[in-house]
This record gives sequence, structure tokens and C-alpha cells, in this order.
Amino acid sequence: MNINIINGPNLNLLGVREPEKYGHSSFESYLEVLRGQFPEIVLGYFQSNVEGEIINEIQRSGISSEGVILNAGGYTHTSVAIHDAITSIKVPVIEVHITNIHAREEFRHRSLIAGSCRGSIAGFGLDSYRLAVEALKEIQKLK
Repeated sequence: MNINIINGPNLNLLGVREPEKYGHSSFESYLEVLRGQFPEIVLGYFQSNVEGEIINEIQRSGISSEGVILNAGGYTHTSVAIHDAITSIKVPVIEVHITNIHAREEFRHRSLIAGSCRGSIAGFGLDSYRLAVEALKEIQKLK
């Protein structure tokens, strides 16, 4: 099984940016832990601060993977284009957030991409990604 993880803006700063909210680990170091937990799954990884690059990667992932884990960062609340990219692919997409977006600023309470995703996981720190992998494994079993 191939799963692509796509991270949006500012997630390249994990471990440095607001560690009280996002933790002290970089995503790259967490990714190695995640790969160790799921050796049977090929976990691809892409991060960009650029909306169009994220859209391109979503479209590529629709061809090259069985599922996508997407943390669109701030684009979650603003990007109709990312919503449209998700609806244009046939593989399931799980929306992920490290923090609980519903317990933060009001503008973060609305996700423009949630309705186009198979499901959403938020508030479990980096473990949200592990939960998303588990969800995609279950979806794959049902096929």
C-alpha cells in the first residue's frame, strides 16, 4: 500500500514553531518513527508553502497512491482550489491537524476541505498522522 502525506504551509517549521502547540519534533524525524510503525506501507512525503504545489501533489497522488493524508495548514480555512483538487481524485483523503482546530481561533473552526475528505482527525499531536494511516488501512481492507 502506498500512502502520500502532504503537509502545507509552515509545517516545515515543526519542532521550532510554537512547540507548546506543535511539539518539539520535526516532521522528518516523526516520519521515520511512523515508517517504523508501518513497515508494510510505503509512506511518501511532500511539504510546500505554495498552494499550487500542494494541488499538483494531490493530483499526482490520485494516480500514484491508495490514499492521501493531508494537513493543509492555513489553507484548510481558505482554499476552494485544494477542495476542488481533492474532489478530482478517486483515492480517499484524510484531513489531519496536529492541534484541535475547533478549540483555537474562530477562523480555524471552518474547514473548506473537510467535506471533500473521507474523514478528519484533529487534536492528537503528531499521532494524528498515525491515526490517519490506520484509517486508510481500514478503508483499503473494505475494498
